[in-house]
Amino acid sequence: MRSLVLVLGDQLTHGSPAFDGFDPRRDRILMIEAPGEATHVWSHKARIALFLSAMRHFAAELRERGLPVDHVRLGDGEAPGLGERLRVALVRLAPERLIVVEPGEWRVLATVQDAARAAHVPLEIRADSHFLCPREAFERWARGKRTLVMEPFYRLMRRRTGVLMQGGAPAGGAWNFDRANRAAFGRSGPGAVPEPPRFAPDATTRETLAEVDARFARHPGSLASFAWPVTRADALAALAAFVRDRLPGFGRVQDAMWTGMPFGWHSALSAALNLKLLDPREVIAAAEAAWREGRVPIASAEGFVRQVLGWREFIRGVYWLDMPGLAEANHYGHTAPLPAWYWTGKTRMRCMRETIGQTLEHGYAHHIQRLMVTGNFALTAGIAPRQVADWYLAVYVDAVEWAELPNTVGMALHANGGRFTTKPYAASGAYVKRMSNYCQGCAYRPEVRHGPGACPLTTLYWDFLDRNEASLAANTRTALAIRSLARLDGRERRAIRAEAGRMRAALDRL
Repeated sequence: MRSLVLVLGDQLTHGSPAFDGFDPRRDRILMIEAPGEATHVWSHKARIALFLSAMRHFAAELRERGLPVDHVRLGDGEAPGLGERLRVALVRLAPERLIVVEPGEWRVLATVQDAARAAHVPLEIRADSHFLCPREAFERWARGKRTLVMEPFYRLMRRRTGVLMQGGAPAGGAWNFDRANRAAFGRSGPGAVPEPPRFAPDATTRETLAEVDARFARHPGSLASFAWPVTRADALAALAAFVRDRLPGFGRVQDAMWTGMPFGWHSALSAALNLKLLDPREVIAAAEAAWREGRVPIASAEGFVRQVLGWREFIRGVYWLDMPGLAEANHYGHTAPLPAWYWTGKTRMRCMRETIGQTLEHGYAHHIQRLMVTGNFALTAGIAPRQVADWYLAVYVDAVEWAELPNTVGMALHANGGRFTTKPYAASGAYVKRMSNYCQGCAYRPEVRHGPGACPLTTLYWDFLDRNEASLAANTRTALAIRSLARLDGRERRAIRAEAGRMRAALDRL
């Protein structure tokens, strides 16, 4: 065998650079299902099933194209880890070289390097052409910058690609329509929202679901609602449905939340993108074409493109630039353990119950639910960043570390001290009340800072301001909140501190 091409579970594209120069007479493809990848963090059953089903469908497609595939299945062999299974395969197959596209996770990269070294097989790592900004290009852009800001990077990417440009100017006369993307639903609620398409499990997926349910029975989450796209054909259908049905209403209310509305106007395409069943270029092109044809407003098209061309590319660059230190960042020195109800949803806080409940059912929550509900609480309650990051990696079907870790540590928790965010995203229960109906019927009252009925989000928010008053006062984006804090008299602030202390001592009982 000349070359063994390793295809990882989040590299499921026939256009992979790993296949460049592939000769089926002399080369072979290796795919490995490793139980250890499901237990590295206590993964949601739907996350495990999505990766496995998508991998199995992709392996079948490769074989249908006449390509030789060595597929190590979940139950093959006793070694649970990816590294051990890869080393055994290298010894058994004895290739002249191992080829892999750069993994999306620091740990997996080290695992592959160690296995190749142990088996004495030369390793060739190829750049990942899935992304529009290569890692080296991002490093050049970031060189010399102490803090990184997404907006200038996003504008640079728009100019480089010509996306949503009219001549040399941004389409619609502005680079960013974020201020038009923050509306709530109001008291009447969202009204009729088109559901994303559901993909009925085929025989391969049904077999995978049964295996996951049996092998990982104690893992969190449910498989009852599993209907995610697991093939490229499914993913393309999901993209077409989003652009047709939900992109037109996406922009204005993309931050809004409502009970019984797990997806809203959001695309729910991140899992297919992160598995590489979809290419970001085709996703961006579909949104831009819909705007140019007059089918969606510019604020919706731009808001969605900003997430894919801007934030997704930016956050991947930050991950590789700041690892491995990013994984241990803890700017505020937070050490509280993650409450047990993050895994069950059994809390009296309705916003957390709703968000975690839908997460356990679907393996999904949109960005505001992740940032301003579960993330906001974790920040103000002082939960250890590593525990929070492991939870986010475990419970969402779209979670791959290059995307999840910087979003959690840097965005939700401000644990890297503002490396690429201009303020900590802390808010009281008033924000949740404004952007959702979660506060209706809740055991807590968002306007109460301490005493009977005090909302934990509100109490912990004001305590967070109090504990970090000096640094937040020096930040222009949080100075206004500190001026509000200063209007509270000493007695009120002491009461808030005492209430917050009681809450932090009993997080599992909130």
